[in-house]
Amino acid sequence: MPSLFCANTSWSVGFCQSEVVMSRELEQQLIDELSMFGISLGDDQVRLLISYLNLVIEKNKTMNLTRITNPAEAVTLHLVDSLLPLACDTCQINGDNSLLDMGTGAGFPGVPLAVATSCTTMLVDSVRKKVDAVAEFVSELGIPDVVTQNARLEHLAQVMPNSQDYVIARAVAQTNVLIEYATPFLKKSGLLVIEKGRPDETEISEADAAASICGVRLVSRETFELPRSLGHREILIYKKVARSKIPLPRKVGMARNKPLGVRQ
Repeated sequence: MPSLFCANTSWSVGFCQSEVVMSRELEQQLIDELSMFGISLGDDQVRLLISYLNLVIEKNKTMNLTRITNPAEAVTLHLVDSLLPLACDTCQINGDNSLLDMGTGAGFPGVPLAVATSCTTMLVDSVRKKVDAVAEFVSELGIPDVVTQNARLEHLAQVMPNSQDYVIARAVAQTNVLIEYATPFLKKSGLLVIEKGRPDETEISEADAAASICGVRLVSRETFELPRSLGHREILIYKKVARSKIPLPRKVGMARNKPLGVRQ
């Protein structure tokens, strides 16, 4: 973990002390908020996640990684939100598992889950600048067993099919689209974990239809309220139970432009 260096001036020492105090406050906030959902982390894990969050916020000053720049809000909306699946009984991620984060953006939820569970994690995004930034953060902090990949999901699925115990995504597309993207990556009995705000019944109905086509089944739907009234979350967990009824992946763009499960 990078050391904190201060020049020998009263101003810089005061500045660094305030930074340390803020980090400790954020660490305690993370501990307290995770405890509301029965999730506990070690001290080193907590410090590592706050260090990662600080790197994201600092980098965001020069490139667009996140719209959430208030550190306290970012603890809830990035770190706690990313770890909510661990509050679900169906989601038992551990160090023996492989996990793929679809559309990782600034590394959420993949990095927090990697730190919390020690699972082997692949962070995938189609935007090169975001992938490069996340790779830089992971390398700087020495987070093990995490790799980044700049790729289209359709292309990547062709070279690593049936390889993942878990695939996860946070609201990067409609649920039926995410099901199609994820299915080729999943091992038999692998789980797709989708975090959503408030999916309407049309989205759920189309997801059910797409799931039937892709050979996955909804096995859990759980709801949570984020701390400090920062939002409602639903976690949808699908299990791969059969072969897809159609060849997957389809060509790039088809999942979004001609989504499965939509009545024509």
